Amino acid sequence: MPLFVYGSLSFDEVQRALLGRLPVSRPAAVTGWRNAALRDRAFPGLVPRAGSRVAGCLLTGLDPAERALLHAYEGPMYEDRALSLEGGGLGRAYVCTDASLVLDTDWDREHFGRELLPGYLAGVVRWLASRPDVPCAAPAGSGASGAAPAGSGASGGATLTRTEFSN
Repeated sequence: MPLFVYGSLSFDEVQRALLGRLPVSRPAAVTGWRNAALRDRAFPGLVPRAGSRVAGCLLTGLDPAERALLHAYEGPMYEDRALSLEGGGLGRAYVCTDASLVLDTDWDREHFGRELLPGYLAGVVRWLASRPDVPCAAPAGSGASGAAPAGSGASGGATLTRTEFSN
């Protein structure tokens, strides 16, 4: 089943950094959901709200290893669920399950892309380098260096969580 992405994963740069390629994608949306800003997080959470609509994209052709990597990237504050897509069909999406983080405001995609994306990409590289099951070098064309920044704790230390590089 395709993956509906609506936040940081909807940016080509993040897809390239994580997967080493751009999966086939097309615009998609879900209704009855909100793209909520999360406390102390650069990335959003998909939360239910009647009458709301979230635009994003549908990634197709992800192999099992890529899905496993994305599942680890999303972490325990998200649940992988099947959602009805606007216009018909189903897609998997990572839905935020930690209501204590959800703010009243919506996530600001433009602000993320303009102000936060470069630092976020550096965090993605550190996260990948901290994972024992992923090669440390950033994928070709990711625009990110594979070397973990000095003092990042990514070389030989504990596996980073996504929240550790998004603040």
